[in-house]
Amino acid sequence: MKIFNTYTATLMIAFFLSACSSTKKVVEQKQELTAVDVLQSLQLTNRYFMNKWTDTGKPIYTNRWRPSNIWTRAVYYEGLMALYQIDKNNEYYNYAVDWGNKHDWGMRNGLETRNADDQACGQTYLDLYEIEGKPERIQKIKANIDYIIKSGKVDDWTWIDAIQMAMPIYAKLGVMTKDQTYFDYMYRMYHHSKTQEGGGLYNKADKLWWRDKDFVPPYKEPNGEDCYWSRGNGWVVAALVRVLALIPENEAHRAEYMSDYQAMMEALVPIQRPDGFWNVSLHDPTNFGGRETSGTALFVYGMAWGINNGFLDAKIYRPVVEKAWKAMTAEAVHPSGFLGYLQGTGKEPRDGQPVSFSSQPDFEDYGLGCFLLGGTEVYKMLSR
Repeated sequence: MKIFNTYTATLMIAFFLSACSSTKKVVEQKQELTAVDVLQSLQLTNRYFMNKWTDTGKPIYTNRWRPSNIWTRAVYYEGLMALYQIDKNNEYYNYAVDWGNKHDWGMRNGLETRNADDQACGQTYLDLYEIEGKPERIQKIKANIDYIIKSGKVDDWTWIDAIQMAMPIYAKLGVMTKDQTYFDYMYRMYHHSKTQEGGGLYNKADKLWWRDKDFVPPYKEPNGEDCYWSRGNGWVVAALVRVLALIPENEAHRAEYMSDYQAMMEALVPIQRPDGFWNVSLHDPTNFGGRETSGTALFVYGMAWGINNGFLDAKIYRPVVEKAWKAMTAEAVHPSGFLGYLQGTGKEPRDGQPVSFSSQPDFEDYGLGCFLLGGTEVYKMLSR
């Protein structure tokens, strides 16, 4: 009787495990990514942030106090304005307007700042000006960019993050004013960063960018490869997307921007991690390797936008995008809406470490901005 019971129990366990396995496969097959799922993730993560930062003008404290119109917060508002495109919630619009009003539509360090990090807020100011043409929303950022152009100095973007922070502002002003000067000048600044700064920060061979002159060879990663920082390259991707989405088809340098963008997209496909993320060091997974949300979200942004606008082959890039998006929502998004696996501020893989599901970055706003940008384009891709 004992043997019979043991045998029966074994069969029952085997049957149960088999049933569970079959059920799991069915569930997995049904887990097709939908636009509704994407929008819910965007709303959840954004709601977490807005509930936490009810005062849009409140200064940010890490190791010191900083005003809330710095680049980290500016990137969040870029993402919020993207979300507003697909989810016309007036609360988003009012939240962004309140932020602009709290800072009198100005930049940290004033009208003569040359720092792209200070200028990043202008992207949202101009978006809001387009929606409701109140002159105070454009006056100061335009005056600042006009000041830069008048100076004739084109070597301000000494680190690749700056390309994203400032370049789209020139593109938008060029479109708004129908003045070629903005297009020409932004190209001169981009060209300097690409080909002259530190000997040129873009490596045509690998189709990726060194973050700044400190990482141009002979600098090497521990495994002997060049150092291509994930988020830094993500910033360039975002800049090129935002500029290409704005400038006319016949703009003199559009073909070069498109070529650089498509080359970067091509370079990123084979180095995606098996789990869907990208490492902080794109060519050295051993140097603080692991999941990282901000760079991954920016690459998703670039790829999904390219699919949506017919610049990338969906057969190649859509599986990459879906794999990355599923990974971020499954592994990085907390039930509260907090984003995990987000590297803190810095310039290379070792900065802002450790990065984990529960790690708190020094600033959490820019990571959400990247996530909202990427998710908005994934939503559009799935809604087509």
